[in-house]
Amino acid sequence: MFLFLVIALAVVVAAVTLAVVGGGESGPLPDAAPERVRDALPPDRPVDRGDVERLRFPLVVRGYRMADVDDALGRLGAELAERDARITDLESALAGARAAAHRHVVMDKPAQEEQQ
Repeated sequence: MFLFLVIALAVVVAAVTLAVVGGGESGPLPDAAPERVRDALPPDRPVDRGDVERLRFPLVVRGYRMADVDDALGRLGAELAERDARITDLESALAGARAAAHRHVVMDKPAQEEQQ
């Protein structure tokens, strides 16, 4: 058993030595371009529900690439804030129009009663 372990250790050391000495001529491996989300969200129009449902992030060693997720969440947050502001503006304009219509009806009603 001891002899088997010594032989196995010698084979491993020899293999590592050959790999280090023999493989050093080609140099280090080139860096691979990071996989990025391509056209994750449309740049020319607002994001809709289908865009969000189709959004997929490439997997990396520890989950998802943080930059891709941050970009997508930033874009979605900005568009939601823009839509919320637009909704608020439209609701205030509607409330103003209703108040003006209500004042107009209340002011015209006594004038119609006086004419009769």
